[in-house]
Amino acid sequence: MSGTSVLIQLLGGVALLLFGLHLVKQGVIKAYGGKMRRLLGRSLSNRFNAFFVGMGVTCLLQSSTATALLASSFATHGVATASGLALLLGADVGTTIVAQVLTLDLSWLQPIVMLAGVGVFTRAKKEKTKHAASIAIGLGLMLLALSLILQASEPMRESPLIQSLLGSLSGEPVLAVLVGVSIAFLAHSSLATVLLIAALSSSGVIALDVGFGLILGANLGAALPAVVNTSRAEPSVRRAPMGNLLFRLMGVLICLPMINQLADHAFFASTDIARQLVNFHLLFNIGLALLFLPWVKTSGKMMERWLPNKESPDVDNKPRYLDRNAFKTPSVALSNSVREVLRMGDLLRTMLDTTFDALSTRNGAKLQSVKRSDDLVDEFHDKISLYLTELSRQDIPKKYRRRCYRIYAYTTNLEHAGDILECSLTDVVSKIITNNVVLPDYELKAIDALRKYINSNMELACSVLLTGDIKNARALLEQKSVVKDIERRAALAHQEGLRDQTGLPAEGSSLYLDLLRDLNRINSHFSSIAYPLLEQAGELRSNRLKAMPADTKEPTLSVNADRSSL
Repeated sequence: MSGTSVLIQLLGGVALLLFGLHLVKQGVIKAYGGKMRRLLGRSLSNRFNAFFVGMGVTCLLQSSTATALLASSFATHGVATASGLALLLGADVGTTIVAQVLTLDLSWLQPIVMLAGVGVFTRAKKEKTKHAASIAIGLGLMLLALSLILQASEPMRESPLIQSLLGSLSGEPVLAVLVGVSIAFLAHSSLATVLLIAALSSSGVIALDVGFGLILGANLGAALPAVVNTSRAEPSVRRAPMGNLLFRLMGVLICLPMINQLADHAFFASTDIARQLVNFHLLFNIGLALLFLPWVKTSGKMMERWLPNKESPDVDNKPRYLDRNAFKTPSVALSNSVREVLRMGDLLRTMLDTTFDALSTRNGAKLQSVKRSDDLVDEFHDKISLYLTELSRQDIPKKYRRRCYRIYAYTTNLEHAGDILECSLTDVVSKIITNNVVLPDYELKAIDALRKYINSNMELACSVLLTGDIKNARALLEQKSVVKDIERRAALAHQEGLRDQTGLPAEGSSLYLDLLRDLNRINSHFSSIAYPLLEQAGELRSNRLKAMPADTKEPTLSVNADRSSL
């Protein structure tokens, strides 16, 4: 077999390994990402809990980088840097456990998990079941890739060129570390790099001392993606990844002078070179945890001095009226919270306008600001909720306590509206732009009608929040029904367009319907402020609005089922 064929097979095996790893990671995040994020959030109050939770989550995600990025969002909510460092130390140990398992002889398991995964995926109707099946498929692809890499590396032992290249690394531990750093950074995964090194060593291509250098480099290189991905984030987000990189760098500097001695003694519990390498990988990360876990608080303080918080350009956009000294006068404290809720609503209005602007101008780059703004919406929600919770614990009249609940519930609804904007609506608009989906004129008119009603309802909701006016609350629910009717009529017109072959192509149809659905959901969250007021006034039946008074005019619908009028 020629050297070119060997190289192509080896690179193909590596690509398949990375793709399988990606499938597992994405499947776990999509199926269980919410639960893991909540688990990470609860664990960050204690460094030991953070360590073990980080280790467990990484065993599921098979990527310490993914764990670091998943947990980085908590850094902006006052989470101590020490807990973040402990979490990443646990994540590093978690990847070594996965490497230990995957380097066992699991060739018998590969066809089983592949068959089960494909069988479940093709028959599954629920999204969560499909994600679970993709995890099994990804695991099967990883096991298949390892066997392909092992087969492709067999002829490499006979290649003079390969022997010369890898032989040049022997006795050059620094060069071996740099090669390991490069491979791990390009692969964005220490796990994939370690598995590749183990497979090559099983074929006798890599000597033990070279393998140790490559393993050290893989550990150092795998810490770089999290640092690069958070390089433009706030200092509080950057501290833990940067601290983890420094921990690994110090570990490499400690072990580097001892590589030859470690290789000579070979005390890693196996005569198999591949097993010795993964054992070294495990012991290296356990050693880092034992060395630095007791000092994460001190290390965290050092990182905070090195990367202090900076005044960001949008500092004026953050909550600033939540004065706890106002608790002595509950009416003032409630007014403070309402002011922040109104600013939160203004931020959401800007996000929605930016999304519509991106759709009309076909400029997907504008959607990035929407995703960044959602972090600020989350901060508003967290701080307002905490403020109202503390206020409700004071000795305040019952009417103030009820108003606390209404404001709290509405803030939660606004946060949900922000999540829809950031996670769903922007994704739909991005796909419309990327796939160059062209919306017919009557569908653009329906979207524009929804936009006008939603903007009007946002202003009406603010008025209801400020005044508690029952008439405006009733009008808000009536407008909600109008928006829902527009969505229904627009969907029917869309279906008629498909039947007449004048609507969207098949690939764009679901995107348009998703767009209508998300806009209706956002409007529903804004309209939610009306329900507690009308319920308290006795104007709600158990499941719908009471009949309108005779002097109230029926709202007219400006969008008709006829496509020509849309």
